Amino acid sequence: MAKFSPKKFIKEKIEELKKKIKDKKALVATSGGVDSTVCAVLTKKAIGDNLVVLFINDGLMRENEAEEVKEVLKKYEIELEVWDVEDNFFDSLKGKIDPEEKRKAFRETFYKILGQAVRSYSADFLIQGTIAADIIETQKGIKTQHNVLSQIGLNPAFFGLTIIEPLKELFKPQVREVAKELGLPKKVYERKPFPGPGLATRILGEVTRDRVEKIRKATKIVEEELKEKEIFQAFPVLFSDKATGIVEGKRLLGDIISIRAVISEDALTAEVVKIPWDRLFKIRDRILKEVPGVVKVLYDITPKPPSTIEYV
Repeated sequence: MAKFSPKKFIKEKIEELKKKIKDKKALVATSGGVDSTVCAVLTKKAIGDNLVVLFINDGLMRENEAEEVKEVLKKYEIELEVWDVEDNFFDSLKGKIDPEEKRKAFRETFYKILGQAVRSYSADFLIQGTIAADIIETQKGIKTQHNVLSQIGLNPAFFGLTIIEPLKELFKPQVREVAKELGLPKKVYERKPFPGPGLATRILGEVTRDRVEKIRKATKIVEEELKEKEIFQAFPVLFSDKATGIVEGKRLLGDIISIRAVISEDALTAEVVKIPWDRLFKIRDRILKEVPGVVKVLYDITPKPPSTIEYV
């Protein structure tokens, strides 16, 4: 098998996008992750000002996500459009506990809003950062990925969308190579994967604004403390169960957070990172101090399989 060439891929993909889109308009919804950012830059190079790049603020992203995305895209003369639609997503997730129900609720809300955006900007195409692992996991029934409608029997046309997936044959390491070749900053091409449904996948039980804020604070801590390139993914998860704790000498029924860190080549299998105790203790101490109401911090040592990388 020939070695993957990011330079060749970029050249061929730009030409392919030019031929497909021609003089029409296209829209990319970017989350700030490497997949959607690469899609935005590739499409900009292919069709110039006929591209609209949209950030859907669903209330489920990392801290200051929109501002960071704007800064990265400036270099490529891409002006970011931002839609604040938090209420739509929290309303759709209200009362839902089952992981698949939550993913489906997110997906339907996401695509309804994308359909509105496509019509609002008079775009003819939606460019989407689907990669090979997304398709494989959905086909195998491991979990429903929000960005593979055709694989789960839903017609994108129902949402008013014609979808192009420039990265669907690549795995994450190859996407990172493309990002680097495009000149994207290290903080983008080495960024850990972040799920499409955002922090909703890191909350067991109902997704509420208060619970999202807790896991957002914990996410910032874990990502600051576990930056190594070798770590494929590192994140906290907020449990639905409560645990008894002692805070300032008083009994408190508080939250449980589990930390997960894995190494992986393609996200289809993963092994747990053996984090030294002193580093785990530092993360534990920061979470207990900086995230209100947490009384117990765990470390998940389960590989994939039998576990998936994300909990939800």
